[in-house]
Amino acid sequence: MAEIHHTTLKPTKLELLTEWLPGRPWYRGGPEAPLLAKAGGFRLDDPEGEVGIEFMVVNDAEASYLVPMAYRGAPLQGADEALIGTTEHGVLGKRWVYDGCHDPVLVAELASLIDGRAKAQAQSVSDQEDRDIQVSYEGAPLGAAAIESVADSADATEVRLTSGAALRLARVLAPGEGGQVSGVWQRADESAARAAFVIVQREA
Repeated sequence: MAEIHHTTLKPTKLELLTEWLPGRPWYRGGPEAPLLAKAGGFRLDDPEGEVGIEFMVVNDAEASYLVPMAYRGAPLQGADEALIGTTEHGVLGKRWVYDGCHDPVLVAELASLIDGRAKAQAQSVSDQEDRDIQVSYEGAPLGAAAIESVADSADATEVRLTSGAALRLARVLAPGEGGQVSGVWQRADESAARAAFVIVQREA
C-alpha cells in the first residue's frame, strides 16, 4: 500500500488545477480563474510504488469535475501536453503532475480496479479501502490495459485501449448516472451525490 505523506506541496494541487482547468474543452467556467474546492475522490496503488495515483473531485461555481492525476518523480516521456504542472513535495521533492488519462500506470491500475484485481483506497488515509467507490463490471477482463489514444469531449475523456475497449471517464459529474465505477462527492451546496466516474465501452 502507498504511504500518504501529510506534508506541504508548493504549489498545492488546487493551485495547479486553477491554472490548468480553464484550458480544458470540458471546463464550464468563464474567463475568470476558477475558485476551486476539493470535494472528494480516491486513490489507487502503483504496485511498483513509483507513481502516485489520485482521482480528485473539485467544485467551482459552474460544475463538479473529476480529475485523475498521476504524480511522478521524473518527467513522463512523450507526455508534455498532459503535464498539469510541477510541485515541490515536502518529503519526496520535485513531482511532475500529469493528467492521469495519459499516464500508462494510472490507466493500467484503473483497469485492475474494474477487473476486481485492485481496491480503491481512501484519498487521505494510508492503507484504508474507500468503500464509497462501487465497481460493477461483468464483461471480459480488461487485463494489462495499454493506451492507444486519448480524446477529450465536452464532458468526458475517452481512453481507447489497444485491446479495443475504451474507458470513458466523466469530467463533468452528473448525479445519478450509472457506470462501471461510481463514487460519492460533496456538491457545492454541501449535499452528497453519487455519479458515474468511469464507463467501459467495448466494440460491438
